[in-house]
Amino acid sequence: MTIAAVASERPVAVPHYVPAPEADEDLDYADLAIIDLSKLATPAGKSELAVEVRNAMREQGFCYVVNHGYTSGQTERMFDIADVAFSGVSDEEKRVYEGRMLQTGSYQGFKLRQYWHIDSGVHDQVENYNINRDVTKKEHPQAIRPLLPEIREFSKHNHLNVLHPILRLLALGMGLPEETFVDIHGYGAVGETYSRFMKYYPRSEEEEAKTNNVWLKGHTDFGSITILYSQPVAALQILSPDGKWRWIRHIPNALVINAGDALEYLSGGFYRGTIHRVVQPPPSQRGYTRLGVFYFAMPDDDVKLVPRLSPVNPVWADRKFKDEDAPTMEAHRKGRTSAYGKSELKKSDDGVEEEVINGVLIRHYN
Repeated sequence: MTIAAVASERPVAVPHYVPAPEADEDLDYADLAIIDLSKLATPAGKSELAVEVRNAMREQGFCYVVNHGYTSGQTERMFDIADVAFSGVSDEEKRVYEGRMLQTGSYQGFKLRQYWHIDSGVHDQVENYNINRDVTKKEHPQAIRPLLPEIREFSKHNHLNVLHPILRLLALGMGLPEETFVDIHGYGAVGETYSRFMKYYPRSEEEEAKTNNVWLKGHTDFGSITILYSQPVAALQILSPDGKWRWIRHIPNALVINAGDALEYLSGGFYRGTIHRVVQPPPSQRGYTRLGVFYFAMPDDDVKLVPRLSPVNPVWADRKFKDEDAPTMEAHRKGRTSAYGKSELKKSDDGVEEEVINGVLIRHYN
């Protein structure tokens, strides 16, 4: 795929994806902060946001972001585009563009259903299509090719207009220079930061029983920041500080932001990778597919994941590794990508499943 192949900016007509109606049930939702990026327009607003983001990411590890620069219509268009990867591509063609996660440690391409082991011999019912922010890096299915200009702009928008402002606020919240984290998340740098389209399909009652209704077991993301475009199917839950699993509420045209392990390492534990999972939706939404639109951000591949300690966080109290043993982002992401859902896990005394990757203990919450 060449640059010329994605040069056209004319929008292409695609079928409209109709999501499920919002859940009828009164669910136990997490009380998350709502970060209004329009406040960045003034110095006082930026200072206020730095405190809000710091507190949100330290207390919950998740928050909502509004006024992020995309209209409701633009967001709806991206969900239409996302669904093309699944409804507009045959199973045969999906296999042609299947990613080789185990061999390469990269998610680029399709992650097909039944790849990840969930529990008790049950495998997942979710498809991913992952596109590097450099959309020319890999070939794409026929139906996706005319949409690459919009996908490229979507990635660029998320990187420069959402990720970078959030990284600046996170640095200010630690008392670090504003560009500390931005400088190691270059838009044009070598790395694996990517957009992901993700579609969950309903499962059988037998599969639900064997997995206790868990679709994706509790885990932390391995990157720095994950950006999720809010959608109406209730299935995402976070492990709250009080030890209870709580649902993430849908807010139309909001983003759901969470921290991953790379940010935990880079901040010396000041910010934590947040434990979350996906479960069967409530009864009013069962039978619907759940379409997700994400931007998974990671530091540049050559960055060593050593802490950027600061006056407000001078010591990494529960250090995961010595500085000299810190992996690069490339080694970290490849190890996590190739192992996820494929490795043998050991259960600890508290029932949590564990594995060691690059000398770091990784936990899965089932």
